[in-house]
Amino acid sequence: VQLQASGGGLVQAGGSLRLSCSASGNWFSSNGMAWYRQAPGMERELVASITGGGVTNYAASVKGRFTISRDGAKSTVYLQMNSLKPEDTAVYYCNTRRFGEPYWGQGTLVTVSS
Repeated sequence: VQLQASGGGLVQAGGSLRLSCSASGNWFSSNGMAWYRQAPGMERELVASITGGGVTNYAASVKGRFTISRDGAKSTVYLQMNSLKPEDTAVYYCNTRRFGEPYWGQGTLVTVSS
């Protein structure tokens, strides 16, 4: 299982970014995927998740601003982030689980300036 995240960067408060996470292997369509983030000095937290069937779940802090989606043909999961706030600044990681084991992408840094 390999996950490759991209799309982070520097954006002003109120702006938008879209993160992408490309997955290797033929397991993607049946697996749930998630985005986590970790701010400096903080624990890693779940931001959003999506099941293989497309059911989504969001942290309260991002609900209504972020949208997780997936494209089976491209084996890619996305995180559309709108109305970004400085407190969204963090390294964002994509994640999946296979046979009970977690797998992580390398992380992509999102910095939101005020």
